[in-house]
Amino acid sequence: MALWNQSISEEPSEKPVEKPPVMPPPVQSAPIPQPKPIIASSRDETVFGSGVTIEGKIEGDSNVRIAGKFKGDIQIKGDLNIEKGAHLGAKIHAANVTIGGEVEGNVISTGQVKLLESGQLIGDLKANTLTVAAGSRMRGHVEFGWSASEAAKFINGRARDDKIEKNGNAG
Repeated sequence: MALWNQSISEEPSEKPVEKPPVMPPPVQSAPIPQPKPIIASSRDETVFGSGVTIEGKIEGDSNVRIAGKFKGDIQIKGDLNIEKGAHLGAKIHAANVTIGGEVEGNVISTGQVKLLESGQLIGDLKANTLTVAAGSRMRGHVEFGWSASEAAKFINGRARDDKIEKNGNAG
């Protein structure tokens, strides 16, 4: 019913309250993976890449991996890995040696020497054990399988005869 001087409005007097748009819950992205912790081995490894050339002396307790060029002396208590394509002119003394590149110099290992298919050694080799792959190359004197006390029995590759040495007649 309408009153005089009032007009009937076709629109309801109350405006609907606008609700803010409903935002979907934030998308749960996959959790960002944390960097995996580096599992510490008994020794760290130092790597010389293929583009690196070094001249000097390497000493230490760590493992060393060489893919570039090195000239000098290497005396480490860890393992030495010489990658395919590496070139070394070095005197080497290490626990274990793996040769995949080219080495010119003497190698002394207290453990194992592995001469890989791509490996080349020009020099003398002394190791506890030796593994030689088909296709590898070597030129030099080789001693392996001897303990320190057994090696002392030999001088210049010959068996030592204590009786002859006492008489002064070596031959």
